Amino acid sequence: MGHWRLLVVLLWATAMPNLVHARQLALVADTGNATANLTSADLVKIFNAHTRTWPDGRPITIVLRDPSSADMQLVLRKLFNMTPDQAQAFIQAHKGAIVVADSDDAVIHFVSSTRGAVGVIDLYSLTKDVNVLKIDGKLPVEQGYLLRGN
Repeated sequence: MGHWRLLVVLLWATAMPNLVHARQLALVADTGNATANLTSADLVKIFNAHTRTWPDGRPITIVLRDPSSADMQLVLRKLFNMTPDQAQAFIQAHKGAIVVADSDDAVIHFVSSTRGAVGVIDLYSLTKDVNVLKIDGKLPVEQGYLLRGN
């Protein structure tokens, strides 16, 4: 029985870092944005600067954390399909359309005060100042949400 307890404790201890590092990201927009849901394909077009305006004609401004940060690895893989270095060059080439913020609070502040802005934050940083956008009809807490993962 003692060996089983030790095994369970070891398994739990090795699994915890993976649980702690799992990311729950949320796509957020300003509260005046009428868009509530985007398809994965539309989102990729927005983040790759192929789509530059919302359906109502407002320009889209993307607000992200530093592409080299661990938080943004999932975003780079799923939306940009780029390495951090490639993303950095892409951001430099699209200044004005893409803004880099130094914290989730800064992303929220910029998105909430800029009509047409969209950003990615940790779900646990969410405030009432921004709206969460569904991706393919799913919210961040739902299985299959595009920005859910490690």
